[in-house]
Amino acid sequence: MWKGSISFGLVNVPVRMFAATESKDVKFRYLHKECKTPIQYTRTCPRCNRPVEWDEIVRGFEYAPDQYVVFDPDELSAVQRKRSQTIDIVDFVELTEIDPVYYDKTYYLAPETAGVKAYRLLEQAMGQTHKIAIAKTVLRNRETLACIRTGPNSVIIMETLYWPDEVRGVEELPNLRAETQITAQELTMAVTLIEQMSTSFQPEKYVDEHRAELEQLIERKVANDHVTQPPAAAARADNIVDLMQALQESLNQKQAASSKKKAAASTRRRTKKTS
Repeated sequence: MWKGSISFGLVNVPVRMFAATESKDVKFRYLHKECKTPIQYTRTCPRCNRPVEWDEIVRGFEYAPDQYVVFDPDELSAVQRKRSQTIDIVDFVELTEIDPVYYDKTYYLAPETAGVKAYRLLEQAMGQTHKIAIAKTVLRNRETLACIRTGPNSVIIMETLYWPDEVRGVEELPNLRAETQITAQELTMAVTLIEQMSTSFQPEKYVDEHRAELEQLIERKVANDHVTQPPAAAARADNIVDLMQALQESLNQKQAASSKKKAAASTRRRTKKTS
């Protein structure tokens, strides 16, 4: 999804970026209950009461209720960051210093053929110092904060981070500082329970049971032929009938008009002869 390089001091590490995760959610379509046809969503103007094409749309920022500042594409292009071809490392920090709330999306960085040695140098140096890198780059024309770290199988991973002002504070949370009394016995029992439940992290043991049940339900419905199809063929046939009727009515109207013209012409000829 991206080609560029990691800028590490005077060293450039040519890499390619790949999404590290993918959604496995069971996605449903909204259908018309009567005919099971997928519902379409159109861009409409509620005031003009008609569909709106893309070339009729501009962008606006609502700075107050129903008050907009409108921008044309050139104005937005002037302040938009150009797509970057580098991931610029600015600092090295301890991994434990970053609260997980800052993490957004994960990407794998794979070395280009000409950059394998530089890639391995960065990966091994970070592994030996137990440091991760804080970096800046531009993704989809948006300046992005990220951290670079090493992962399993000697891969370098980039995690995009939320900017500090995008992480909400906890000061306004209710009951966070409410006073309560914890006894020594309660704390000891809680610690004992945690120790008894402690184990190593094995991600393969955790299963999305809800998604598995949905997939099984879908498979049973398909196996039992509980499958519906919107009447697309019937709709086309109706259109053909409507078209034939329209053509026939057009011919009838044309023939009627022609007959009237002939009758009018005949009447004019008889009138001339009489006069």
